[in-house]
Amino acid sequence: MGTTQLESVPEPKYWHLKTVLSEALDQDFAVGEVLPNERELAARFGVARATLRQALEQLELEGRLQRRRGVGTTVAPPRVGVDVGSAQHGWPGEGADGWEPVDATETVPSAAAVRGLLGTAADQPVHTVRRTRVTQGQPVAAELLYVPAASVPGLSAIDAPAGPARARAVLRELQRLALDGQDRSVELGSARADDAKELDRLPGAPVLLVTTRYFTAAGTAAVSVATYRADTCRLTFGDTGDVQITHDARVAS
Repeated sequence: MGTTQLESVPEPKYWHLKTVLSEALDQDFAVGEVLPNERELAARFGVARATLRQALEQLELEGRLQRRRGVGTTVAPPRVGVDVGSAQHGWPGEGADGWEPVDATETVPSAAAVRGLLGTAADQPVHTVRRTRVTQGQPVAAELLYVPAASVPGLSAIDAPAGPARARAVLRELQRLALDGQDRSVELGSARADDAKELDRLPGAPVLLVTTRYFTAAGTAAVSVATYRADTCRLTFGDTGDVQITHDARVAS
């Protein structure tokens, strides 16, 4: 990469630098290759390190770069295609939905936003099922599925006390209900510490939050909050309105 002076560029310096860096990634670097350190890059392009960081953060958000613990900033591989929605709506865990159950606990949710989505009282117990998703050998998503205890009254703590077995038991009981419908929303967020660890990202890394509510005749039976890596996933919407993640290596989300 050569030296590029940016003082005369009318657009924001970090944005122009992002374009220059993106071209250099295509021409001079291979997937997985580690970039020079910030001091060296800033000197080569004649910019302040703060400007460089803005450009690098934008490239990370667009899926061109990854920050890896103990390694540094590397060129990201192509985005992985992961199907989120389908024409036939179903309960979590039905069929081969790509998720692996990890654990389940019964607690009172501390987040008021979760209680609001579920429509539960502050003291009503809720089963929290944690699941993960791995595609092509890399972790791409972590999910918290909230199921009010009232939705699965037949669940036996004796049969499945903890771990993946407990998670599968909650899912089985949930699937006994008649699903009336669901709704879904998508927003950009930042990875919490626990999700970042599961997804092999740094806390605060950009993520896509897909929130799904599942309805029965009695009301909201469950809420899923799935955290997808924004650097590996791109959301598209089909004719049915379902949400899908499709393969695209070079298009920003």
